[in-house]
This record gives sequence, structure tokens and C-alpha cells, in this order.
Amino acid sequence: MIKNIYTLVLPLALLAFKANAQTVTLDYYFNHETHKNSKGEPERFHYLWEETGNNGYFILGENFKSEGFALRSLESAPTPANLKGSSVYIIVDPDSKKENPKPNFIQPVDTKNITDWVKQGGVLVMFANDSANVELPHFNKLANTFGFNFNNDLQNHVVDDNHFEDGGVIIKNNPVFKTAGKVYMKDVCSISTTRSAKPVLKNNAGATLVASAKYGKGTAIAIADPWLYNEYTNGRLPAKLGFENDKAAHDLVVWLKGLAVQ
Repeated sequence: MIKNIYTLVLPLALLAFKANAQTVTLDYYFNHETHKNSKGEPERFHYLWEETGNNGYFILGENFKSEGFALRSLESAPTPANLKGSSVYIIVDPDSKKENPKPNFIQPVDTKNITDWVKQGGVLVMFANDSANVELPHFNKLANTFGFNFNNDLQNHVVDDNHFEDGGVIIKNNPVFKTAGKVYMKDVCSISTTRSAKPVLKNNAGATLVASAKYGKGTAIAIADPWLYNEYTNGRLPAKLGFENDKAAHDLVVWLKGLAVQ
């Protein structure tokens, strides 16, 4: 009898796990930078799940995995078919011609496919950058749909490592960043919000750096910088300054997880 109970319960538990599993998909199409490796061959880099160096999102990916997410990357343009099954879709720092001689700019069909997916319950996260390091005109066509605009400005400018404090943001009683009290966000743009879009985090000067908007059954989120890549979550920041980007990364993932199941 006991054997039969275990035979029944184990498959049910596995089915429950699969039903509750969420997938976070990271765009590798609009952001597709390459450099030459030690063999002189072109190699992908910058904001990749598998990239363990300073430029990668390995640590952020580990935070997602700790909250039960499966990691996925998308090498092609988003379509209804290849977005299906994703709970969260992240687009980071779309390429300009400075970064990629043949960039994949966000096109009207991409905007339609993405917004339709959000409307059905998806959670879209858009990480921008300061205007000198991101392709804003096409990215803003997508962002404007949700009431966001990434502005052509420079906030929290940091000249060098002797001026880390210029990139600091103090956080108090924030509904999203509940455990991080001080974070580092250097050389970012500001975000304007209209319609249903609302600020989530502002810098010390009052400029919006994170914003969110409900859209149909889903949610869109705008963030002013790639921000939580390995360089600024792995301890390079001086401990004496009290930055807590590692906590902010986990706070963000917990927030996204909650949005994805609503």
C-alpha cells in the first residue's frame, strides 16, 4: 500500500513542479555584440546568461534560478511562437551601429508581437542605458506603447572609481526593492512616464530610473541601465560604501516572479 502511495505521489509532485515552473527569456537578437577572442575569432559577449566575466548576467541568472525560473535565450526576433511559454522577457541595451555594424533594430512587427504577448499576461523588462550607449529611437517606439520614454540625458555620472558615490541611489520604503537600502547605478538615462506608467525608483535628484505599467493582463517595466550585470553584483564595489546591488538583484527577481503569476 505504501509503495502504491509513493508511486502516485511522486509523479503528481513532478507535474506540480512543471506546472509552477516559470521561464525567463533573455534577448540575444536586438543585443548582439561580438568581439574577437584569443584565437582572433568573433565571439558573442555582453549581457549573456552564460557570461561569467564582468559584462555578463550570470549572477542575475543564478538569482532567477534560485526562485525556480528556467533560463532561456532568444537568438531571433520575437514572434508569438517563440515567446510562448515565457513568463518574463528581458531586452537589454539594443545595439546601435557603433556596437554592431548590422544591428537588429526593433521594428513595428516586433513591437506588435511583444505588446500582444504582454497583453496576454507576459512580463516585459526593458533595460536601457545612457543615450551614448544604447539605440533609443527604435527602443522608445516599444517603450512609448506602455507610457515610458527613455530620455536622451545622463544621470548619475561617475568619472572614475574615486567617485563611486556619484552613482549611489538611496532606497527607503520601496515596494519593490525591499531589502536593498543603497544601490549603484552609474551613467544612466532618466525615464519619463505617462498614462498608466508609474515611477518605481528615483535617484537622489528625483529622476525616475525604474518604472512599471500594467498592460492588459501583463506588466511592462523600464529600467534606465543594464545595471545588474556581474561587475556590479559580484563585489567589485567597495564594501565600505555600503552598496547592495546583490540584494537589489534578488529583490527585482522576486518582484518579477510575483508579477508573472498574477
